Amino acid sequence: MPSILLVGTELPLLEGLSQSFGALGFTPVVAYSVTEARELAAQHPPLVGIVNRRLAAEASAEMLSIPLAPGGALVLYGATPGSNVALSPAVQRSILADLALPLERNRLLALVQHVSDRAHAAGRASDYKLRRETPPPR
Repeated sequence: MPSILLVGTELPLLEGLSQSFGALGFTPVVAYSVTEARELAAQHPPLVGIVNRRLAAEASAEMLSIPLAPGGALVLYGATPGSNVALSPAVQRSILADLALPLERNRLLALVQHVSDRAHAAGRASDYKLRRETPPPR
């Protein structure tokens, strides 16, 4: 199954989300900074990147350069929806959703499942799997 990249510093929230995604068959990967997230994603691009809104605002250009799997999406989260953290227009255009977690946890799970289903229906999920599991030709 595709990986889900969780980026933030709220350890209990990230642990709970990791367990939820693991139960759905996804592979959760946790990063505590945008820089660490980019490094992890460069090795194995996630299907969905779920990034703390404050971290995204502080390092917006770096966040936008996180590589995603084909058909992937970025989602932002914070304690309250649309908090007073200013986001650049590029970030606002690039995200699928801006959620208040843990309040909108079920919505997040549904969004990730939708992205996964959409990637699979478009044939991108098989490309992702082949790209990750098939060794390069010699």
